[in-house]
Amino acid sequence: MPAPERIPPTAVTRTGTGTGTPGPAKPSRCSGPPEPTAPPARVLAEGELTVRGRLREASNAVLYCTVEGDGRAVPCVYKPVRGERPLWDFPDGNLARREVAAYEISEALGWHLVPPTVLRDGPYGEGMCQLWIGPRPDGAAPPDGPGGPEGAAEGAEESDGPGGGLLALVEDAEPEEGWKPIGLVDVGEGRTALLVHADDPRLRRLAVLDAVINNADRKGGHLLTTPDGRLYGIDHGVTFHTDDKLRTLLWGWAGEPLPAEVLEPLRRLLAALDDGPLAVRMGELITPAELDALRGRVRGLLETGRHPVPGGDWPAVPWPPI
Repeated sequence: MPAPERIPPTAVTRTGTGTGTPGPAKPSRCSGPPEPTAPPARVLAEGELTVRGRLREASNAVLYCTVEGDGRAVPCVYKPVRGERPLWDFPDGNLARREVAAYEISEALGWHLVPPTVLRDGPYGEGMCQLWIGPRPDGAAPPDGPGGPEGAAEGAEESDGPGGGLLALVEDAEPEEGWKPIGLVDVGEGRTALLVHADDPRLRRLAVLDAVINNADRKGGHLLTTPDGRLYGIDHGVTFHTDDKLRTLLWGWAGEPLPAEVLEPLRRLLAALDDGPLAVRMGELITPAELDALRGRVRGLLETGRHPVPGGDWPAVPWPPI
């Protein structure tokens, strides 16, 4: 299936660490953790950040970087706040914090569906820094210094690419067993095909996470899988709004009962959001009204015990979908 959101080989521009405003960029692709002796979040937060290239053709600035710390260089993506374009429905200058908040919620649930993500200062000011999944993008300079290219590759994870084999187009009116329908799409020449996603427990947990964080942009290109079976969701800047803005490809379970395995994590999350370190941390990243709305969404999922269904006041599927 074509993936328009995938970064083409020519979409990376090498750059230095000057003070100019970074230009438009392509969505992030993040790496898995370095060795257990160097926790990913600590390396991201405390290591020396060096810009290697700019990923183009997206609405916000995305810089491919390395973070050097603990004797190794780790590939990552850095999205500076100053490179964020204003949105009509989200406050200016806080998309980076929402990306970090999505990581914190994923970790609190124990699902580890978002690559390690921190808020830190960098060459272009404060921004979010997230580990990179997959090979170094073509055209970007390789990591150097202690750890070198070999050290960075050692800590990186291969990726099966955007969509991760979890999406497909089928000619039939109904999907085969193991797949869930999303909707019909125009494939050209007056023809349509059925867009489907896998009936996969990892993907189902991600659908629940999206409902919790109110993700307004879950595209197929934001799904990355690794050969060892892990699934990551990326690009969570438009999340945590107080209004219902859930836009996703993962509607295959709409209205169905939540799987039993997600209920206890949701209960623990709600308790942690009411009081304790997580509540304090989220208060640093989103507004009080957004934190109350977050609690309300978790409470609502537990009360209904079902996946949400599309609302009528907001497009249910992002565009482009991939």
